[in-house]
Amino acid sequence: MGNIFSLSNIALAIFTLSGCAVGPDYTAPRAVEQIPLDQPYQQASNATRWWRAFDDAELNRLVSIALEQNRSLQKAHANVERAAAIFMDADNDWLPKGSLDAGYQANENSTIAAADNNTVSRGNSVGANLSWDLDLFGKIRRATQAAAANAQQANVLWHEAQTQIISQVASSYGDYRGAQMRLQVAEKNLENLQQTRTIVEVRLDAGFASDFELARVDAQFYEIKAMVPVFSADLLRAKATLSALLGFAPGELTLTDASPLPQLSQPVSINDSRDYLKYRADVAAAERRLAASTADIGVVTADLYPSLSIKGFLGFVSAPGLALNAANQAWSVAPTLSWQVADLGSVKSRIRAANASARMALADFEQQVLDAVNDIQLSLDEYNLSREQQLFSEQQYKASTKAMLIARVRYEAGSGEFFDLLDAERTWLTSRDQLAQIQHQSFAKLVSVYRVFAGGLTIERQEV
Repeated sequence: MGNIFSLSNIALAIFTLSGCAVGPDYTAPRAVEQIPLDQPYQQASNATRWWRAFDDAELNRLVSIALEQNRSLQKAHANVERAAAIFMDADNDWLPKGSLDAGYQANENSTIAAADNNTVSRGNSVGANLSWDLDLFGKIRRATQAAAANAQQANVLWHEAQTQIISQVASSYGDYRGAQMRLQVAEKNLENLQQTRTIVEVRLDAGFASDFELARVDAQFYEIKAMVPVFSADLLRAKATLSALLGFAPGELTLTDASPLPQLSQPVSINDSRDYLKYRADVAAAERRLAASTADIGVVTADLYPSLSIKGFLGFVSAPGLALNAANQAWSVAPTLSWQVADLGSVKSRIRAANASARMALADFEQQVLDAVNDIQLSLDEYNLSREQQLFSEQQYKASTKAMLIARVRYEAGSGEFFDLLDAERTWLTSRDQLAQIQHQSFAKLVSVYRVFAGGLTIERQEV
């Protein structure tokens, strides 16, 4: 009874110590500066389908392929599986470990006694070898917490990878359609300049125009002509980027014929009352890095204290040829207390390094929050300004078109000056190309808005 009571006391003491965990307990930051962080991370419900608001079948097809075939996404998903496996391995470290072993041993002169000279001894052993590292000061617990945080971070980074790839596909698709649009505008401008050249040629034959006027028209014509290879190169570059994002080799990707840039069917406004930071995977990933770094402090701090491990054997030991029965049963228990007392200086150095790493992770997290907030605000401001610029550009294009048509009619009738026509056409050509650029820019800014909001936008329909 006394032995049982003593063993019970020892077991109770061990489990009491095992409930301790050195190092700081982690608490997620509640705010950065004046920015509240009250809501935990969650992936927005529209995070992987927000682009469908554009109602563009080709864009839908491209994003769907990218989500299946993009190598960066496959890498991020594999990282999730790896981190989960590492966590599962760390999570069972507090349990006893064991193996089933069978061995044979032969010895000659196993002792220094003269009687054992030239004596050969042989033996078999069969049984279970067990080991158990008792988590007296929470080293295993903190390591498990760090592994869990790393696994959660990997999952969040996968969400971030999805957001980035979808945004890159949408942006590159916009680049492709934008280059197509500018190429079409250039071709139409060349057609209009050819019409102007025909008018000048007719007037030249009638003696009402000069070679100088014809040369000026040709100069404008070839100025536009020189831009066609540039737009074609932009088209090829956008297609190559899309091919890489979708996991296609050069020449494998086929796209539909020219179509307008994707647009939202109705004007939208953004509900500013929502806490959009909770959708930001990059912020959540930085917070999980901070949690893992905090747990790592406890892992190294536990080395300041003794560690206790128990090894044991349960099985049979016998000479060759003997049966395995109760007569040759064997067992052993070997508790070991270990303390790095002669290396505490190194342990303390590792603790200081772990604390410094945690401070670095905190600074990274706070900077990520500040970057995200500013990124959100900047994306909204840039999109609103781009839309305003587009409205003015559309008005400029309408006005310059009217001025060009009037100048052409007057010049053809002989009541207008050539330089008025030339100036009106130059302004019209420039405004037409500028409008195409700004329309492309507005689409890119809108994609950026969806990206920085991680697909978590609350869209409210406006009355038009």
